[in-house]
Order: sequence, then structure tokens, then C-alpha cells
Amino acid sequence: MRLSPILIPLIVGSVAISFAQGKKSERIITIGVVLTTSHPNLEANARGFEKALAEAGLKEGIHLIYDRQNAQGDLSKAESIARRFREGKVGLIHSSATLASRAVVKAIKDSPVVFSCVTDPVASGLVPNNGSFGGKSHTNVTGVSDRLPVSLQFEMHTQFFPKAKKWGVIYNPEDSKSIHQIEKMRRTAKKLGVELIDGPISSPAEALQIAQSLAQKVHALYVLLDRTSVSVFESVVKVGNEKKVPLFSSDIEWVPKGAVASYGIDYFLVGRSAGKMAVRILKGENPGDIPWGPVEPLTLVVNEKAAKTQGVVIPPYLLKKADRVIKEELGTQEPRKEQ
Repeated sequence: MRLSPILIPLIVGSVAISFAQGKKSERIITIGVVLTTSHPNLEANARGFEKALAEAGLKEGIHLIYDRQNAQGDLSKAESIARRFREGKVGLIHSSATLASRAVVKAIKDSPVVFSCVTDPVASGLVPNNGSFGGKSHTNVTGVSDRLPVSLQFEMHTQFFPKAKKWGVIYNPEDSKSIHQIEKMRRTAKKLGVELIDGPISSPAEALQIAQSLAQKVHALYVLLDRTSVSVFESVVKVGNEKKVPLFSSDIEWVPKGAVASYGIDYFLVGRSAGKMAVRILKGENPGDIPWGPVEPLTLVVNEKAAKTQGVVIPPYLLKKADRVIKEELGTQEPRKEQ
């Protein structure tokens, strides 16, 4: 269903007018916000969304109010929240992650929906399949995917240690997300002329042994983003430190915990990108005409302390390029660069 171009201005017109004039709105619009579950990434995403609206001058309590909900990983609860948003005629909905977004998109057809933190919006049924990743939905839906840029990540990480010709990658082969990542890494490794040596683990108990075995065979270690790998990350850091093998990660949040670097997704910026889309909608644009797609830009985080411990010197140009640097002294961080 294509949302009528007349409908959105009617929904948000009073907000857009008062926003432009800097006056208190005669009609405060309600923004429905629903998280799939409680998680630091999703919470950072929600903060980024609200930050974008605030930066655009849309103030809570003056131009809008937030109806913040959490589905707590429960599909039936997500569906109940979506129905309540529909019945309450919420002006715009921000849904975070796949479960909540599916429930909202299924239930709501006549109000704008901005999703975020959804790895594959097409496979999840949020947007039509137009043959490419990203594009205009021509419906009431747009949003931001958190699909990992695996090839770009791996290419960036190899720049930190150009002499490394053998990379060991730790992942759970039973996790569909990891399978997608490892396949892309293999293609990228072939293009870069490096060897990728698998370190599959199916349980946390295997992690230490697999990491130690890989450390004897490779020049650098890589941990993919899946639930099993997250739970064993500290064990892999220990091996990297002891064996002087540089460790890289898919998730930037692991860098302060002992990885040398990660070039990936900052979930605050995912939310901020979604929020900028919402601002455009609140100014009168049709959500179906705003292309959905992957988050941009990516974020580079480096850890000087981990690099020294694991025996690698970070090239100066990469330190200069980094958005955040964890300094050697006491593990302090330089502030995030403005995007």
C-alpha cells in the first residue's frame, strides 16, 4: 500500500509549521517507539533516534511526546504494542530490531514507520524486494539496516597488519548470521590474497582450545559477531595477549575489551540516521519516497593498548582516520569524532 501523499502532511502539518516558526505546537504529535528487547545496542539506537529529532529542533514536550515501549523479546507483546499504536493513531513509529519491526509493519498501514537495527529488511517482510539492497519502498515504511559490511571490515582490518597472510576466524557455524559473514570473508580473503583458517566453535567450552590452536597457525585472529563468540571474547583476548597475535572484531563495542580494532557499526549512529529520516517525514516527505538502506558512515575504533600488548604497531594514517582511539594510558578514550 502506498501511503497517500495528502495523509502525512495532515498528520504532521501542525508540527512542521510550529517547528519552522519556533513556536509551541497547537497539536503535539506522538512518536511511538518500540524496542524488540533490552540490549545496549538497541538502547543506544533509541538515544540516537531521539538525538536527531532534538538536533532538528523538535523538542519533547513542545513539538512531540514519546510513547516508549519494550516488547521484551515477546512476539505477542510486540503485536499488542503495535495494535495500541494503531488504535491510538500514533503519528510516527520507530521500531528497533526485527521482531518489533515485523509486528509494527504488519499492523500499521496508514502512519509512517521508520525501522532500524534490522539485518535484512527484505527477508523480514518490511519492504518489497526490488532486486537490490536498499531503495524506495513506495509504502508507509523506510528505515536503516544494521547489516554488517563484512568485506569492508576485513579489508580495513588487513591494513593494520599488512604482513599477516594467515587469518584465523572464530565463529559458530550453527549461527546463520555467522555463515553469511564467513562466506563473504572467504571471498574477500581470496581477493586480498590472504588465507582464512576457520576456528568453528559450537559452545563456549571450546573457545580457549580453538583460539590456542589457531594462534599457533595464524598471524592474526578475527572474532565474528554471533552469540557464542560474544560469550567467549575474553578467552580469545587472553590468547591474543599471551601469544602476541593481534585480535580484530566485527563489533566496535569489543575494542575496549581487548581487540586491536574494529571498523563497523555504531548503534547510536544507526538510530541517528533513522531519526534524520523521521525529521524528513515530519516536515512532510512521504516515507515510501525516502530510500531505506544500510547505515552510513561506518565507525573505526582502535585500541593502542591492545595493539602494544599483542605486538602490532598501528599505522599512523589509521590512527588519524579513527573515529575513536583507546589510548595506552589507563585505557582512556578520545571522544568520538563528529559525523
